Amino acid sequence: MPDSICREDADTALLRLAEAVRATGYSFTTPTPATHARVVARPGRHWARTLRDVLGWSLPFRPGTLPGPIEAALHEAGVLEPEGEGFRATLRFSTLDGLLFAHSAYPTTAPDAVFFGPDTYRFARAIQAHPRPDVGRAADIGCGAGPGAILLARAQPEAEILALDINERALRLTRVNAALNGVRLEARRSDLLDGTEGRFDLLVANPPYLVDPASRAYRHGGGPLGAGLSLRILQAAMDRLAPGGTLLLYTGAAIIDGADPFRAAAEARLRGAPFLWSYEEIDPDVFGEELDAGPYTEADRIAAVLLTISKQG
Repeated sequence: MPDSICREDADTALLRLAEAVRATGYSFTTPTPATHARVVARPGRHWARTLRDVLGWSLPFRPGTLPGPIEAALHEAGVLEPEGEGFRATLRFSTLDGLLFAHSAYPTTAPDAVFFGPDTYRFARAIQAHPRPDVGRAADIGCGAGPGAILLARAQPEAEILALDINERALRLTRVNAALNGVRLEARRSDLLDGTEGRFDLLVANPPYLVDPASRAYRHGGGPLGAGLSLRILQAAMDRLAPGGTLLLYTGAAIIDGADPFRAAAEARLRGAPFLWSYEEIDPDVFGEELDAGPYTEADRIAAVLLTISKQG
Protein backbone atom coordinates (compact mmCIF):
# COMPACT_ATOMS: atom_id res chain seq x y z
CA MET A 1 0.00 0.00 0.00
CA PRO A 2 1.46 3.42 -0.96
CA ASP A 3 2.67 5.60 1.94
CA SER A 4 0.27 8.39 0.91
CA ILE A 5 -2.74 6.09 1.35
CA CYS A 6 -1.44 4.93 4.74
CA ARG A 7 -1.07 8.56 5.82
CA GLU A 8 -4.58 9.41 4.62
CA ASP A 9 -6.02 6.47 6.57
CA ALA A 10 -4.10 7.52 9.69
CA ASP A 11 -5.26 11.11 9.33
CA THR A 12 -8.86 9.99 8.90
CA ALA A 13 -8.61 7.88 12.06
CA LEU A 14 -7.10 10.81 13.97
CA LEU A 15 -9.86 13.12 12.73
CA ARG A 16 -12.51 10.62 13.87
CA LEU A 17 -10.86 10.53 17.29
CA ALA A 18 -10.82 14.32 17.52
CA GLU A 19 -14.48 14.53 16.54
CA ALA A 20 -15.38 11.94 19.19
CA VAL A 21 -13.43 13.89 21.81
CA ARG A 22 -15.17 17.12 20.84
CA ALA A 23 -18.58 15.45 21.03
CA THR A 24 -18.00 14.77 24.75
CA GLY A 25 -17.80 18.52 25.46
CA TYR A 26 -14.09 18.20 26.24
CA SER A 27 -12.26 21.40 27.22
CA PHE A 28 -8.65 21.88 28.31
CA THR A 29 -6.36 24.92 28.55
CA THR A 30 -2.70 23.91 28.32
CA PRO A 31 -0.47 25.53 30.97
CA THR A 32 3.30 26.03 30.98
CA PRO A 33 5.46 22.90 31.27
CA ALA A 34 6.47 24.01 34.78
CA THR A 35 2.83 24.25 35.89
CA HIS A 36 2.02 20.95 34.19
CA ALA A 37 4.85 19.23 36.08
CA ARG A 38 3.61 20.60 39.41
CA VAL A 39 0.01 19.50 38.83
CA VAL A 40 0.78 15.94 37.75
CA ALA A 41 3.23 15.51 40.65
CA ARG A 42 0.44 15.89 43.21
CA PRO A 43 -0.57 12.84 45.27
CA GLY A 44 -3.05 10.56 43.56
CA ARG A 45 -2.26 11.82 40.08
CA HIS A 46 -0.28 8.87 38.71
CA TRP A 47 -3.20 7.21 36.91
CA ALA A 48 -5.85 9.05 34.89
CA ARG A 49 -9.44 9.12 36.06
CA THR A 50 -11.00 11.27 33.33
CA LEU A 51 -10.65 12.09 29.65
CA ARG A 52 -9.02 15.41 30.58
CA ASP A 53 -6.43 13.47 32.60
CA VAL A 54 -5.60 11.37 29.53
CA LEU A 55 -5.73 13.93 26.73
CA GLY A 56 -4.93 17.10 28.68
CA TRP A 57 -2.64 16.15 31.55
CA SER A 58 -1.04 13.25 29.60
CA LEU A 59 -1.50 10.77 32.45
CA PRO A 60 -1.48 7.02 31.73
CA PHE A 61 -4.78 5.17 32.00
CA ARG A 62 -5.87 1.64 32.68
CA PRO A 63 -8.18 -0.16 30.23
CA GLY A 64 -11.80 0.57 31.04
CA THR A 65 -11.15 4.04 32.44
CA LEU A 66 -12.51 5.82 29.36
CA PRO A 67 -15.76 5.30 27.48
CA GLY A 68 -15.42 2.31 25.15
CA PRO A 69 -15.79 4.25 21.85
CA ILE A 70 -13.14 6.80 22.91
CA GLU A 71 -10.67 4.10 23.93
CA ALA A 72 -11.31 2.26 20.66
CA ALA A 73 -10.78 5.48 18.69
CA LEU A 74 -7.47 6.09 20.49
CA HIS A 75 -6.27 2.61 19.48
CA GLU A 76 -7.51 3.03 15.90
CA ALA A 77 -5.72 6.38 15.56
CA GLY A 78 -2.45 4.78 16.69
CA VAL A 79 -1.79 7.37 19.40
CA LEU A 80 -1.30 5.05 22.37
CA GLU A 81 1.89 3.55 23.77
CA PRO A 82 2.02 0.89 26.50
CA GLU A 83 2.82 2.00 30.04
CA GLY A 84 2.81 -0.51 32.86
CA GLU A 85 -0.63 -2.10 33.07
CA GLY A 86 -2.16 0.54 30.80
CA PHE A 87 -1.48 3.06 28.06
CA ARG A 88 -0.41 6.65 27.60
CA ALA A 89 -1.60 8.90 24.74
CA THR A 90 1.10 10.43 22.54
CA LEU A 91 -1.14 13.40 21.72
CA ARG A 92 -2.91 16.06 23.74
CA PHE A 93 -6.00 18.08 22.85
CA SER A 94 -6.40 21.73 23.82
CA THR A 95 -9.23 24.20 23.31
CA LEU A 96 -8.97 27.82 22.18
CA ASP A 97 -11.97 30.05 21.44
CA GLY A 98 -14.26 27.07 20.97
CA LEU A 99 -11.80 25.35 18.61
CA LEU A 100 -10.08 22.03 19.33
CA PHE A 101 -6.41 21.35 18.53
CA ALA A 102 -4.38 18.14 18.60
CA HIS A 103 -0.71 18.55 19.54
CA SER A 104 2.12 16.64 21.22
CA ALA A 105 1.69 15.06 24.64
CA TYR A 106 3.59 16.21 27.71
CA PRO A 107 6.55 16.20 28.06
CA THR A 108 7.50 17.59 24.66
CA THR A 109 10.97 16.07 24.52
CA ALA A 110 11.00 14.65 20.97
CA PRO A 111 12.91 16.60 18.29
CA ASP A 112 9.71 16.87 16.19
CA ALA A 113 7.36 17.67 19.07
CA VAL A 114 4.50 20.05 18.23
CA PHE A 115 4.06 22.55 21.05
CA PHE A 116 0.88 24.28 22.21
CA GLY A 117 0.72 26.35 25.39
CA PRO A 118 0.36 29.81 26.94
CA ASP A 119 2.33 31.42 24.10
CA THR A 120 -0.26 30.00 21.70
CA TYR A 121 -3.08 31.77 23.55
CA ARG A 122 -1.19 35.08 23.60
CA PHE A 123 -0.37 34.68 19.89
CA ALA A 124 -4.04 34.09 19.14
CA ARG A 125 -5.01 37.24 21.05
CA ALA A 126 -2.45 39.24 19.07
CA ILE A 127 -3.90 38.03 15.76
CA GLN A 128 -7.45 38.79 16.85
CA ALA A 129 -6.46 42.27 18.08
CA HIS A 130 -5.11 43.23 14.64
CA PRO A 131 -7.89 42.39 12.16
CA ARG A 132 -7.18 42.83 8.43
CA PRO A 133 -10.36 42.92 6.32
CA ASP A 134 -8.55 43.10 2.96
CA VAL A 135 -6.32 40.01 3.04
CA GLY A 136 -6.02 38.09 -0.22
CA ARG A 137 -2.97 36.01 0.69
CA ALA A 138 -1.56 35.19 4.12
CA ALA A 139 0.82 32.73 5.77
CA ASP A 140 1.60 31.43 9.24
CA ILE A 141 5.40 30.93 9.38
CA GLY A 142 6.27 27.98 11.61
CA CYS A 143 2.64 26.95 12.02
CA GLY A 144 3.08 24.16 14.58
CA ALA A 145 -0.36 22.69 15.29
CA GLY A 146 -1.90 25.37 13.07
CA PRO A 147 -3.71 27.76 15.45
CA GLY A 148 -2.47 30.93 13.73
CA ALA A 149 -3.32 29.74 10.23
CA ILE A 150 -6.68 28.36 11.35
CA LEU A 151 -7.65 31.64 13.02
CA LEU A 152 -6.68 33.49 9.82
CA ALA A 153 -8.70 31.07 7.68
CA ARG A 154 -11.72 31.42 9.95
CA ALA A 155 -11.53 35.24 9.76
CA GLN A 156 -10.71 35.31 6.01
CA PRO A 157 -12.54 32.35 4.41
CA GLU A 158 -11.98 33.65 0.86
CA ALA A 159 -8.24 34.29 1.28
CA GLU A 160 -5.40 31.97 0.31
CA ILE A 161 -3.94 30.81 3.64
CA LEU A 162 -0.63 28.93 3.84
CA ALA A 163 0.48 27.07 6.96
CA LEU A 164 4.26 26.67 6.73
CA ASP A 165 6.65 24.53 8.77
CA ILE A 166 9.75 22.35 8.37
CA ASN A 167 8.25 19.73 10.71
CA GLU A 168 6.20 17.09 8.87
CA ARG A 169 4.49 16.10 12.09
CA ALA A 170 3.35 19.70 12.59
CA LEU A 171 2.02 19.86 9.04
CA ARG A 172 0.08 16.64 9.54
CA LEU A 173 -1.54 17.93 12.74
CA THR A 174 -2.30 21.27 11.07
CA ARG A 175 -4.17 19.49 8.27
CA VAL A 176 -6.16 17.41 10.75
CA ASN A 177 -6.88 20.44 12.95
CA ALA A 178 -8.00 22.48 9.95
CA ALA A 179 -10.42 19.75 8.87
CA LEU A 180 -11.64 19.35 12.45
CA ASN A 181 -12.36 23.08 12.76
CA GLY A 182 -13.93 23.43 9.31
CA VAL A 183 -11.50 25.81 7.60
CA ARG A 184 -9.69 25.76 4.28
CA LEU A 185 -5.92 26.22 4.09
CA GLU A 186 -2.81 24.70 2.55
CA ALA A 187 -0.20 23.14 4.85
CA ARG A 188 3.14 23.19 3.07
CA ARG A 189 6.71 22.27 4.01
CA SER A 190 8.81 25.43 3.91
CA ASP A 191 11.85 26.86 5.69
CA LEU A 192 10.36 30.27 6.53
CA LEU A 193 9.10 31.47 3.12
CA ASP A 194 11.62 29.58 0.95
CA GLY A 195 9.02 27.08 -0.24
CA THR A 196 6.61 29.78 -1.45
CA GLU A 197 6.41 32.30 -4.25
CA GLY A 198 5.05 35.82 -4.57
CA ARG A 199 3.98 38.47 -2.07
CA PHE A 200 1.81 38.34 1.04
CA ASP A 201 -0.76 40.72 2.48
CA LEU A 202 -0.37 39.28 5.98
CA LEU A 203 2.27 37.18 7.69
CA VAL A 204 2.02 35.89 11.25
CA ALA A 205 4.61 33.98 13.24
CA ASN A 206 5.07 32.57 16.73
CA PRO A 207 8.59 31.12 16.48
CA PRO A 208 10.63 29.38 19.16
CA TYR A 209 12.71 31.96 21.02
CA LEU A 210 14.65 30.11 23.73
CA VAL A 211 18.14 28.65 23.62
CA ASP A 212 17.67 24.88 23.77
CA PRO A 213 20.82 22.76 24.32
CA ALA A 214 19.15 19.92 22.39
CA SER A 215 18.28 22.27 19.48
CA ARG A 216 14.70 20.95 19.31
CA ALA A 217 12.94 22.69 16.44
CA TYR A 218 9.85 23.70 18.42
CA ARG A 219 11.93 25.36 21.17
CA HIS A 220 15.32 26.53 19.84
CA GLY A 221 15.41 30.08 18.51
CA GLY A 222 19.13 30.19 17.74
CA GLY A 223 21.66 32.92 18.37
CA PRO A 224 23.18 33.76 21.76
CA LEU A 225 19.81 34.65 23.36
CA GLY A 226 17.32 32.77 21.19
CA ALA A 227 16.42 35.63 18.83
CA GLY A 228 18.10 34.27 15.69
CA LEU A 229 15.01 32.74 14.10
CA SER A 230 12.83 35.75 14.91
CA LEU A 231 15.29 38.04 13.13
CA ARG A 232 15.34 35.70 10.12
CA ILE A 233 11.53 35.86 9.98
CA LEU A 234 11.64 39.65 10.15
CA GLN A 235 14.04 39.80 7.21
CA ALA A 236 12.02 37.30 5.18
CA ALA A 237 8.86 39.35 5.76
CA MET A 238 10.58 42.59 4.77
CA ASP A 239 11.53 40.93 1.47
CA ARG A 240 8.13 39.39 0.71
CA LEU A 241 5.36 41.64 2.04
CA ALA A 242 3.14 43.28 -0.58
CA PRO A 243 2.65 47.06 -0.40
CA GLY A 244 0.40 47.65 2.59
CA GLY A 245 1.21 44.16 3.89
CA THR A 246 1.71 43.43 7.58
CA LEU A 247 3.81 41.09 9.71
CA LEU A 248 2.67 40.13 13.22
CA LEU A 249 5.69 38.57 14.94
CA TYR A 250 4.97 37.24 18.42
CA THR A 251 8.21 36.17 20.09
CA GLY A 252 10.30 36.40 23.23
CA ALA A 253 13.06 38.84 24.15
CA ALA A 254 15.68 38.45 26.85
CA ILE A 255 16.09 41.72 28.75
CA ILE A 256 19.70 42.34 29.85
CA ASP A 257 20.42 45.14 32.36
CA GLY A 258 17.19 46.83 31.32
CA ALA A 259 18.01 46.70 27.59
CA ASP A 260 16.28 44.66 24.88
CA PRO A 261 18.87 43.32 22.37
CA PHE A 262 16.16 41.84 20.11
CA ARG A 263 14.38 45.17 19.78
CA ALA A 264 17.68 46.90 19.04
CA ALA A 265 18.53 44.37 16.32
CA ALA A 266 15.06 44.64 14.76
CA GLU A 267 15.19 48.42 14.81
CA ALA A 268 18.58 48.36 13.07
CA ARG A 269 17.14 46.26 10.24
CA LEU A 270 14.07 48.49 9.87
CA ARG A 271 15.93 51.80 10.01
CA GLY A 272 15.57 53.58 6.69
CA ALA A 273 13.39 50.81 5.20
CA PRO A 274 9.86 51.59 3.91
CA PHE A 275 8.04 50.16 6.92
CA LEU A 276 5.94 51.50 9.76
CA TRP A 277 6.45 49.46 12.90
CA SER A 278 5.48 49.11 16.55
CA TYR A 279 6.79 47.02 19.43
CA GLU A 280 4.81 45.93 22.46
CA GLU A 281 5.50 43.83 25.54
CA ILE A 282 2.60 41.39 25.74
CA ASP A 283 3.83 39.83 28.98
CA PRO A 284 6.88 41.20 30.85
CA ASP A 285 7.95 37.92 32.46
CA VAL A 286 7.68 34.43 30.92
CA PHE A 287 9.74 31.23 31.34
CA GLY A 288 11.34 32.56 34.53
CA GLU A 289 12.83 29.13 35.21
CA GLU A 290 15.23 29.69 32.29
CA LEU A 291 17.04 32.39 34.28
CA ASP A 292 18.62 29.78 36.56
CA ALA A 293 21.15 28.46 34.05
CA GLY A 294 22.64 28.69 30.58
CA PRO A 295 22.70 31.90 28.54
CA TYR A 296 20.10 33.68 30.70
CA THR A 297 22.01 33.87 34.01
CA GLU A 298 22.68 37.58 33.37
CA ALA A 299 19.15 38.34 32.12
CA ASP A 300 16.67 40.38 34.13
CA ARG A 301 13.72 38.56 32.59
CA ILE A 302 12.34 37.13 29.34
CA ALA A 303 9.44 39.13 27.90
CA ALA A 304 6.80 38.04 25.41
CA VAL A 305 6.70 40.74 22.73
CA LEU A 306 4.81 41.62 19.57
CA LEU A 307 6.63 43.27 16.67
CA THR A 308 4.27 44.64 14.01
CA ILE A 309 5.54 45.99 10.71
CA SER A 310 3.59 47.32 7.73
CA LYS A 311 5.08 47.96 4.31
CA GLN A 312 4.41 51.40 2.91
CA GLY A 313 3.43 51.58 -0.71
